Amino acid sequence: MRYCTLFLTLLTGSLLAQTFDATIKPILKQSCFACHNERMASGGMNVQTLFDATTLASARPSWERIVEKIRTGEMPPQGAPPLAASKQEAAVKFLEAEFDRADRTGKQDPGRVTARRLNRVEYANTIRDLLSVEFSTADEFPPDDSGYGFDNIGDVLTVSPMLMQKYLAAAERIASKAVGGDPLPKPGLFNKRTRVRRPAPGVIEMNDQMDYDAEYSIRALITGHRGIDGKPVTLTISVDGKPVKTAQVETAFTLVNRQGGATQRTFEEVRLFLPQGMHSLRAEFVNDEKPKYAPPPARGGQNLVIETFEIVGPFPAAQESGSRKKLLTCDPASGLACVNRILTPLARRAYRRPVTQAEVTKLMTVHKRALDAGYTPAQSLQFAITAMLVSPQFLFRVEKNPPPGQSAKISDLELATRLSYFLWSSMPDEELLTLAETARLHLPTVLDAQWKRMLASPKALALADNFASQWLETRSLDAAKPDPTKFPAWNNDLKESMRSETKLFFDYVLRENRSVTEFLNANYTFLNEQLAKHYGIEGITGSQFRKVDLTTDQRGGVLTHASVLTVSSYPSRTSVVLRGKYLLDNIFGAPPPAPPADVPAIDEAAVGTTKSLRQQMESHRSNPVCASCHARMDVLGFGLENYDAIGRWRKEDGKFPVDPGGSFPNGKAFTTPAGMKEILAGNMPEFTRCLTEKMLTYALGRGAENFDRSAIREITKKTAESDYRFQTIVAGIVQSYPFQARRGEVPNAKPPLVPVKTPAKTLAKTAAIVNKETK
Repeated sequence: MRYCTLFLTLLTGSLLAQTFDATIKPILKQSCFACHNERMASGGMNVQTLFDATTLASARPSWERIVEKIRTGEMPPQGAPPLAASKQEAAVKFLEAEFDRADRTGKQDPGRVTARRLNRVEYANTIRDLLSVEFSTADEFPPDDSGYGFDNIGDVLTVSPMLMQKYLAAAERIASKAVGGDPLPKPGLFNKRTRVRRPAPGVIEMNDQMDYDAEYSIRALITGHRGIDGKPVTLTISVDGKPVKTAQVETAFTLVNRQGGATQRTFEEVRLFLPQGMHSLRAEFVNDEKPKYAPPPARGGQNLVIETFEIVGPFPAAQESGSRKKLLTCDPASGLACVNRILTPLARRAYRRPVTQAEVTKLMTVHKRALDAGYTPAQSLQFAITAMLVSPQFLFRVEKNPPPGQSAKISDLELATRLSYFLWSSMPDEELLTLAETARLHLPTVLDAQWKRMLASPKALALADNFASQWLETRSLDAAKPDPTKFPAWNNDLKESMRSETKLFFDYVLRENRSVTEFLNANYTFLNEQLAKHYGIEGITGSQFRKVDLTTDQRGGVLTHASVLTVSSYPSRTSVVLRGKYLLDNIFGAPPPAPPADVPAIDEAAVGTTKSLRQQMESHRSNPVCASCHARMDVLGFGLENYDAIGRWRKEDGKFPVDPGGSFPNGKAFTTPAGMKEILAGNMPEFTRCLTEKMLTYALGRGAENFDRSAIREITKKTAESDYRFQTIVAGIVQSYPFQARRGEVPNAKPPLVPVKTPAKTLAKTAAIVNKETK
């Protein structure tokens, strides 16, 4: 049997070498060698080192890159001797078949993920699901570092002593809100900085954070009058979409101001219990005959206007919230047995696994010491919960290592945590945790049922909030500062509308299991009145977003979303380079190299005045050093030049007409943005591979490595077979070997080099307590 195996191996190698020499080597010599040789290794590649069939295994990344260039038509480049389509097809078919054979027969490597802490979003969501407490990590914790484009990468999520101090302070406040053992602060007007919105005449809205389970007084301040013959107006105050008070307002009463003038103002007030957390508040006139913003009464205007909201509190409440009743299953004052009954199931959920008696005893010890120090039973319970929230078992996601260099499937409990933080950016729920505890989660039918259930949950919006916002870079909208003199329409409401469009679009494609081609060419989007006007689309009224069918080819897909177009522009103008690089990074997964240090800048004053941007860029590309990269980027950037720096459609850039036309390296040409998108949509395997790699990176919390290519290729292939349905990518990732397994750490192995975006802070040593507990 051993000799048969050896014979088959030799025969396979011989046939492989023969086919390689007949199919691939001539292409390398005739079409590649002139530019990719030892003397002139264009793009950092010397194909002379690849003339042997054995390099298909030893230099797999280089061959993957060659396949990608041939498939997209980038190689051979324009001006070089063309490669016949039949030869291109034969080469790609042979190489991909060899990759598939190697993946089937080779040893799988799932890689390894560094034990990592919860990032800010994961921490806030976990606290919400564990204790029903809304906690703003953006206000309390420093920004997380990012690697490979995401902020959940284990190798860059460091912990400093200062951050541990912030964790402790946060845990104390969170435990106090969850248990309610501390006295309420003195009531007061606490929303002076809350920004109100006026989505329509006679309507005022705001969102505000209630820090305590308590009663609050909500007051609508009304000014103006309706005149002698004016009819009463019905005012409705709503909280979280439900009316809590309706009143008839005839006219505001008169107050005398300090200058002796009369001002007509009145309050309509309602007092009610609100649980801790974020709430939406709204006041509106529902039958106003004069639905407009009238001038002040002193200038003769006759109308009632809702001037603002006021929220006063907190006041002690007779009732408790449902979340507190759920946490406090018994009265902590009744004894230690009750405290144990509260802490044991809570620690199980916080640590995302069954807890040992020793772990519960430690928490009980903290509770007892607080009691002995004179704190109330409820406050002592808060101390125990605080200790739980600063434990590395809560703050970190730690997985058991297989023996060094060996690979093994992760446990069901670890799989549950990977799955929940991938799809929800939060802890496993009870159903997921129970399946993991009973060792059933890994079963294919059970696992499939779970990820489908989880995608149907409202918590799956986390994928749009966290994955999509980083993949498409819409998080950067907060840093966008368009020039107010050139773009006076820009404001915070427009920015949030842009963000909402992309978020709702992504969530719809995912939940409805639409084809990922719609990211490039969808004939619909999600708009409210403000964004519709920004796009020049009529017939949309109100502040609510709704799905809108598009009737022209000016819009369609995320590349025409104002959010994407804004984050890929400069404050004062569009950027062909930024937009081209954006597409190469996020649509093709083929980022260009960093530019040389001595690249001359564009004459900003000349853009749109004495030269068009295209003329400037063509002059820029005349520099041979710049030409190779700009040939790829600029054609993509020019294809989006009909959109200005905040995403409005335009036909002229200053004094010059916009010319969005171009030609791709494979010779396919276009004259409009719609034409460019059509060409891009025709190359779905490349886009799907990019999206899969981005999502796998996000799901694993580490960068995609060479050994992940087989999983990415397999997911891409299955997605194509499913007509590119989005959930096929999610299923493929969850079912993949990298997601379900890990490799043991080899002692003294060098950590991977991670492309890190550090938000202006020094990476500090991990706190001693974390080092001790996570070894």
